[in-house]
Amino acid sequence: MVRARYKGVVDALAADISAGKIPPGTRLPTHRELATREGLALVTATRVYAELAAMGLVSGETGRGTFVRETSLPPRHGIDQRAFADDVVDLNFNYPSVPGQADLLRNALRTLASSGDLEALLRYQSHGGRAHERASVALHLEERGLAVPADQVLIVSGAQHGLAVAALAMLQPGDVIAVDALTYPGFKVLAQTYRLELVSIPATADGPDLTALAQLCVTRRIRAIYTMPTLHNPLGWVVSQQSRRQLVAIAREHELLIIEDAAYAYLAEQPPPPLIALAPESTLYVSGLSKSVATGLRFGFVVAPTEFVGALERAIHATTWNTPALLIAIATGWLNDGTVARLEEQKRADAQRRQAVARKVLDGLELVGRAGERVA
Repeated sequence: MVRARYKGVVDALAADISAGKIPPGTRLPTHRELATREGLALVTATRVYAELAAMGLVSGETGRGTFVRETSLPPRHGIDQRAFADDVVDLNFNYPSVPGQADLLRNALRTLASSGDLEALLRYQSHGGRAHERASVALHLEERGLAVPADQVLIVSGAQHGLAVAALAMLQPGDVIAVDALTYPGFKVLAQTYRLELVSIPATADGPDLTALAQLCVTRRIRAIYTMPTLHNPLGWVVSQQSRRQLVAIAREHELLIIEDAAYAYLAEQPPPPLIALAPESTLYVSGLSKSVATGLRFGFVVAPTEFVGALERAIHATTWNTPALLIAIATGWLNDGTVARLEEQKRADAQRRQAVARKVLDGLELVGRAGERVA
């Protein structure tokens, strides 16, 4: 069987991209230039790029051209971003995106380029963010129903960094931390790194088994609890207000630090108040924009009691000095102009569509919906 000649062009380009000879971000020749170079018809050159796109190796942008995609990271760097064909669903990691976000970034960069004090972005920044940047986060949280003073907000390089800072500042090697029996793997990595002991809380249908937690506090010297009461990862539950009050009561009785992970809380419409609203004296509230905006935008925040702020700032200083000013400028600009709110609304709608697909595909099985409701 004679193999079409253009397939050789596809294979050669794919091999060069996979080998790194054509690095990510490279603009490839136009369709017409490729046709001329390879002696192909224009329609055939278009087919070459279509096949490379289907392999996940390139992406076309109207009016700008065809670009090589980032397809992988070096070994042991945590996220394997191998290219998948368009008809393959990759469930290794979730990074929900909506159309047009790249254009939002271009516009943000143009706005920054014409701003008055670009040079300030090249200097060291305050460890937890400058006052007006913290105020932007505080206003964002207030619009979500959580009123906190701006001076209790610390800006970090994503929620994962926020968790690391919390552990470094507030915990000691050997401390025992209560976590859900099935919990976020990133926190388990932190615990291993900082030599923390994790003990599991059994799960019920609607959240952690708080009776078991209370008993655990009697038999073990528990220092803190790490919990995701609003949109648990990966179980999807939203803990009821009554259970939140019970958890806070246990934490107060046994003097537990509460580390509240709210990375997915934006997906829940009208959830009960977060734990920090019930126990502001002992709760660290950690979240960010990785899920609601983009995983590459490493912008997060920690809300803490005033007496914890100094220790957290020292931990930020020790780990990264400050979140990069350029990222803070982009993120706070989007917080201020409503872009984050719009993206969150769009992603909530997208999540609803995905849930509808899941219910159809998994018909007959019991599952937990994104707002915590159980579906038979």
